[in-house]
Amino acid sequence: MDAVPRPRGTPLYDAAALRVIETDMAARLGDGFALMARAGQAAWRELLSRWPDVQRIVVVCGPGNNGGDGYELCRHAHESGRDARVLRLEAHAPRTALARQACGAYRESGGRIKAFDDGFGRAQLVVDALFGIGLSREPDAEAARVIDAINASGLPVFALDVPSGLDADRGSAPGRVVHASHTLQLLAPHAGLYTGAAARCTGSLALATLDADEALARAPAAAIRLDRDDLRDWIAPRARDAHKGDSGHVLCIGGDTGKGGAVMLAADAALRCGAGLVSVATRPAHVPALLARRPEAMVHGVDEATALAALMDRADVVALGPGLGQEDWGARLHAEALAAGKPLVLDADALNVLARHTRVLPAGTILTPHPGEAARLLGFTTAEVQANRFAAARLLAEMFGCVVVLKGAGTLVAAPEQVPRVIAAGNPGMAVGGMGDLLTGCIAALRALGLEAFDAACHGALLHAVAGDTAAQDGERGLLPTDLLAPLRTWVNGGPHA
Repeated sequence: MDAVPRPRGTPLYDAAALRVIETDMAARLGDGFALMARAGQAAWRELLSRWPDVQRIVVVCGPGNNGGDGYELCRHAHESGRDARVLRLEAHAPRTALARQACGAYRESGGRIKAFDDGFGRAQLVVDALFGIGLSREPDAEAARVIDAINASGLPVFALDVPSGLDADRGSAPGRVVHASHTLQLLAPHAGLYTGAAARCTGSLALATLDADEALARAPAAAIRLDRDDLRDWIAPRARDAHKGDSGHVLCIGGDTGKGGAVMLAADAALRCGAGLVSVATRPAHVPALLARRPEAMVHGVDEATALAALMDRADVVALGPGLGQEDWGARLHAEALAAGKPLVLDADALNVLARHTRVLPAGTILTPHPGEAARLLGFTTAEVQANRFAAARLLAEMFGCVVVLKGAGTLVAAPEQVPRVIAAGNPGMAVGGMGDLLTGCIAALRALGLEAFDAACHGALLHAVAGDTAAQDGERGLLPTDLLAPLRTWVNGGPHA
């Protein structure tokens, strides 16, 4: 049977799928230790490619198969003439048959094993082979002591498979976690290493499939990673005889008193991302300033919700929430916009109003919460959302029957009956007021171009993140949403020199 075609992007896998792949590979090789030997050799090659001149190496091994991979790496290092040794806690003697076999092979080669005593001597590099993908709980006190020492060492840290303490499925760290300089994923890319706390723990990422590509092609993906290269050829060029009506009409609603800039940022992004027409409904006091800033937008002063009817009749997509506020004016406009049945992109205060007054949403609605807004919608704490971002995004999508863009490091896009997407782009400089308003306009413009809701959300989130990376090339601090407008235009057209 032919393999099912993969969607745009790179598949990511969870621990359950990796266990199946490990079993499949062990059966194919006829020996489970052969796969561990491949992992150790791949890790040694990766270490040499990253740190070719390193001579003094400490490998911190745990009790499981991740520790076994570490013993194999250290054996290669020792046999190459490096000053390499294993450090471990007394409680971390090998517990699995494969780890015991790897430990035995290391000892037979003349390798040294020392008890961990809070330090790493004259080491130039620490290899983290404590826990791998199997740990989904907080490390115990002794393991936490080792992790703290690794992080305090000031040495480069090479993590095998997963930085110890990081949940490879969820991307969260329930307790202490190793902060790696570089992480080599084994067999397959892990879903949790591309979102949430993983962003500050993994360092750079590499992958060694260990020749498991056939098994990977049969395994179900837990998520799909989208990166800059996936933007190319997503939208067909405009027809030579195109007119503005072909590219859709976006209505941006928001901008309560003192918040007119937020809705204007959404309008700016919608225009730069290719909407043919963009209207703005805002407080009358904001109209002159907004028209002076962006004459291409059609800006309307709206005091009463009833004034929205004619504007919504002409719109193809409504972007609701930037600067909307949570007072009576915003709540009335919110109710009127939802009742119209138009395709919606909801952000900011539109989500906060929705959290207070849950409503049935029109089909194809797109929600774009940050973790705090997601927590209010779900009745959770922000920490609970961040502890399992995949589950939070899925639950929101199921609860509202819509598409959800859960913002943050490793933005997630979820929808009922869809494999979630992880946005592998963006940077900390984008953590500034107004960036979410820009994202709202991006997604609304792509929806108005005719993309389905999930596709528009994925493309818009990726486009926004890649534009942010382009704009941050001169530095992340001081990055402003308006700095993304020129890169948005570049990337919506396929990127530089497309």
